[in-house]
Amino acid sequence: MLFYRYKNTMVGKLAMLQLINKDVLNKIKEELERYEVKLGDFLTKGTTSIIFLGKYRGKDVVVKVSRDDSPRKNLKKEAEILRHLRGREITGDLILYTTVGGREILVREYVPGEPVLLVTPSKKHILKIAGKTFVLDKLGIDHGQIQGGKHILLTSNDVYIIDFEKGSLTRKTRNLTSALSMLFIGNNSISKRVREKFDIDEEFIRELKLRLREYKEKKEIRGLFDLLSIL
Repeated sequence: MLFYRYKNTMVGKLAMLQLINKDVLNKIKEELERYEVKLGDFLTKGTTSIIFLGKYRGKDVVVKVSRDDSPRKNLKKEAEILRHLRGREITGDLILYTTVGGREILVREYVPGEPVLLVTPSKKHILKIAGKTFVLDKLGIDHGQIQGGKHILLTSNDVYIIDFEKGSLTRKTRNLTSALSMLFIGNNSISKRVREKFDIDEEFIRELKLRLREYKEKKEIRGLFDLLSIL
């Protein structure tokens, strides 16, 4: 989810107050303080949650509060997925999952970076994206929104995958194939930038499709990484 800092704009304040009133917000603040979490700036609203920055023991965190007007309650499922990913450096570790007045609240470590939707990845980034999406596949966790590019964040030396609200522990995993299709094959702004940067030709695309097919059928990963290593 892209973060836009709305807190100093009247539009942002009104948008937040329409989704959550002050009394509820104060109750949430009180509950979070019991766990040493301090609620900070309002960042943005998602389809199912309201997003804030916060602090936990001096570290930046992201606080998600479920929206009353959303028919879906996804934060408990996301918390379960984050527990499976704890310590793997794929996403921000789970700090807390709780509820206040029927609203779900999830607190996770803040991870930095710019979305691949907006920033062209380096070879190092592409290898890390492939590696981390492969780990998700091996763990049986399907993100569900990899192909959009908003949930893969790039730093100077690393890659993080965020927002598992639509993730699944039972669905067939397609993280690696979705990520590489987005980066190289699909007709989108990301693949256009990547193909131009690395001077990708049709032979490379044909070979990539072949090795993706091998991965789907046999879970053979070496051929994919060998191909990506020549970028």
